[in-house]
Amino acid sequence: MTKVAILRGTNPQDMTVKALEMTAAHEILPKGKPVLIKPNYINSSHPSTGITTDSRVIEGVVRFLTKHNVKEIIIGEGSGFADTFEAFKVAGVDVVAEKWNVKLVDLNKDEFVEVKPRNPLALTKVEIAKTALESTIISVPKLKPHRLAGVTLSLKNMTGAVTPKGSIHNHLSQKIVDLASVIKPSVAVIDGIIAGEGHETSGNPVEMNLVISGTDPVAVDAVGAAVMGIPPKRVKHLRLAEETGLGTCRLELIDIVGEPLEKVKRKFRTSLLSRFLVHLG
Repeated sequence: MTKVAILRGTNPQDMTVKALEMTAAHEILPKGKPVLIKPNYINSSHPSTGITTDSRVIEGVVRFLTKHNVKEIIIGEGSGFADTFEAFKVAGVDVVAEKWNVKLVDLNKDEFVEVKPRNPLALTKVEIAKTALESTIISVPKLKPHRLAGVTLSLKNMTGAVTPKGSIHNHLSQKIVDLASVIKPSVAVIDGIIAGEGHETSGNPVEMNLVISGTDPVAVDAVGAAVMGIPPKRVKHLRLAEETGLGTCRLELIDIVGEPLEKVKRKFRTSLLSRFLVHLG
């Protein structure tokens, strides 16, 4: 069984480090390869709005990597609706990067490489930031629903590494899975400190004080969905990801350590479109 950690507390840095240790994330990091920490800065909203990734969780990931002697650490994002470096500044990521001597990269301005996924469901070719292609990826999304995808967690978060962004949103669920087949995160860390309900940019914060982590991003996203009261099997891209061998979304096959799911789950409000699409599966 794949292991996913749920930690609840008041110190996001410590919780993040502990969650990564509990799931032995360091054991799957290849030596001598840069690690890309990929947060979610769809816009430049402050993390307290429930829209963007908390810099304290990012700093916890950096601490963990430094502890395990990772030499090259990059924090990279390609914002969809803001200047990426402005988003970094608002969230305090620039301070984290300076403190730990970590490189900040705007993936929107990176060199892009055309990739053709094998056996694609919908995405026959895609332009991906070279930094993402050449790094081990730790995806650090916010805990929140999404109008079209049902949830926007570690797999959906990877769309920030492509150009143009709009190329992904037609047949979105299939393309999320195709993209994951090329740049699948090795580790997922969901920031559920101040989560967001409604949809991906609604700005309806929910204080959860959670960090969810593991080395199977499909399983981590499934647990994240369940925490929000969304059945994982009804999230199309999670089900497709399991069917194509990228991980498991079946809760019965996931060993949840730390906080029990039933103790932390909460029924999140979602958009009408999201409820309709999730119902269709």
